[in-house]
Amino acid sequence: MANESKKDFNAMLNDNKDMPKFVRITDIDSIKKYKGDNMYFAPPIFYDEVMRKIPFGKLTTVSDIRKYFAKKNNADFTDPITAGIFTSIVAWASYQRKDNETPYWRTLKNNGELNPKYPEGIQLQKKKLESEGHIIIQKGRTNIRYYVKDYEKSLIEL
Repeated sequence: MANESKKDFNAMLNDNKDMPKFVRITDIDSIKKYKGDNMYFAPPIFYDEVMRKIPFGKLTTVSDIRKYFAKKNNADFTDPITAGIFTSIVAWASYQRKDNETPYWRTLKNNGELNPKYPEGIQLQKKKLESEGHIIIQKGRTNIRYYVKDYEKSLIEL
C-alpha cells in the first residue's frame, strides 16, 4: 500500500464492501487449484475479529484464517487476494488507533514469513514477535525475507 499516513484504515476496516458474500467461479484452472467453485469473501472486520483472538505467544497465518472462514461458511475456499489486503488493513487500522490494539503481528504470511506490508515494515513485527519469545530468522542473499523459526509449534487452531 502507498501513502498509508493519508488513509483512514479504521474507516476501511468498517466498510463491509457488500460482504460477506459467495461467488461461483467458472475458471477451470482456479477450480482445480482451490478444489471447488464456491468462493467466500469475508469483510475486513471479520479478519479483525479473528486476529484479535490470537493470544500472546501464539500465531496464525493468512492461509489458516482463509481456511477457517471457508470451513465456517461451507465454502470451498476464501479469496486469497482480499485476505492479504484485509489483514494489512487490520494491521494499519490497529496502528492508527494506538489503543484497543489488534495483535496483527501474530498473523504471518504462509510458511511463517513476516509481512513487509504491515506498519513500519518487518522491523515492528519482528520486535513485537521477539518480545513474545519468538525467534526471527533471515533467509536469502539478495531477496531477504524474515520468518518465525519453528512457527508451526506456536500455531493456534482457529
